Amino acid sequence: MSSPWSDPGTPADQGPAYAGPPPTAPPPYGYAAPGPYGQPPYGQGYYGPPPGYGPPPYGYPGGYPAAPYPGGPPRRPGQVVGAAVLGFVQALLVLIASLYVWFFASIAELAIAESPTAAPAQAYEFAREGTVLAVVQLLSVVLLVAAGILALTRRARYAWGLLVGALVAQLGLAAYWWAQLNDLLGPAAGAQDVTGVLAALSLFFSAAPLVALGLVLLGGGRRWFTAPQG
Repeated sequence: MSSPWSDPGTPADQGPAYAGPPPTAPPPYGYAAPGPYGQPPYGQGYYGPPPGYGPPPYGYPGGYPAAPYPGGPPRRPGQVVGAAVLGFVQALLVLIASLYVWFFASIAELAIAESPTAAPAQAYEFAREGTVLAVVQLLSVVLLVAAGILALTRRARYAWGLLVGALVAQLGLAAYWWAQLNDLLGPAAGAQDVTGVLAALSLFFSAAPLVALGLVLLGGGRRWFTAPQG
């Protein structure tokens, strides 16, 4: 028997026709068949950076609030605040002193009423002026408080002038009391101990107004009220 390959004209047995690549096994449950490169099929997860971890917006590091813009209203200098606070402290001291003056003036009036001839001349003078001085000092307390409030809430020349005037009035009252006590005590005021006490009292009631005046008459305290605005 001759081989079919020996005769070129003899058709060879070519077998069954080609049916394509063999079928593959179905993918397991929950996994889709890999698709072409590009957009993933609908419903399938996309592997990428998780939400909320993208690059921060341009201009400021992420996670921190932006700084406030400059150009807000000017801040009140510490000299002005300090002068107003010293004015309030002085008002409290003068209020207490005024109550004492009124109390002792009332006692002097009672002593004069019980024994008009035996009371010394200084008692008459103190009883006459004590009540008036107590009222004047109470008015100065009101002036100090009003000037301090205006200094903390207004930036105007009239607020500055009112505060300066109230502080100068306190210095005037302290000087008046120093002279008045020297006159009331008479010869006893010449003693060394009494002179030191009177000087200490005058300095005590003058310290706060002097410091406050220095704060609002010099440097930033004065410029805050007197510099042109706008």
